[in-house]
Amino acid sequence: MEDRFRKFAHATAEKAGTSAAFFIAVAVIAIWAVSGPMFHFSDTWQLVINTGTTIVTFLMVFLIQNTQNRDAKAIHLKLDELIRSNARARNGLLALEDMSDDDLKHLQSEFEQLRERVHHVRKSRSDLHENG
Repeated sequence: MEDRFRKFAHATAEKAGTSAAFFIAVAVIAIWAVSGPMFHFSDTWQLVINTGTTIVTFLMVFLIQNTQNRDAKAIHLKLDELIRSNARARNGLLALEDMSDDDLKHLQSEFEQLRERVHHVRKSRSDLHENG
């Protein structure tokens, strides 16, 4: 059951993200808008588009979330493999998604300090080449 849902969710997310799907949605809205005078812009006429869009949105949230969760897991696994394969990499970074927010903030601060040091070194080297 999970595998069938995964395949369905992936295929639906792929199709929903196309320009054709967008133009179909625009066409449905245009047809609905043009039909307004025929139905005298009644409450029922408005309810049709409201109900339809609500149902589609509700279902798409779950399908897209499923696809994004799967993609995020795949990316995490690929990055974990790259970290494991590099002898100089810190293996403590393998499960960042499981760290607390405080731990992530601390790690972010470390990387910002590292980035500043690298920037400073590059600027110093650039200044040496310009003056040397």
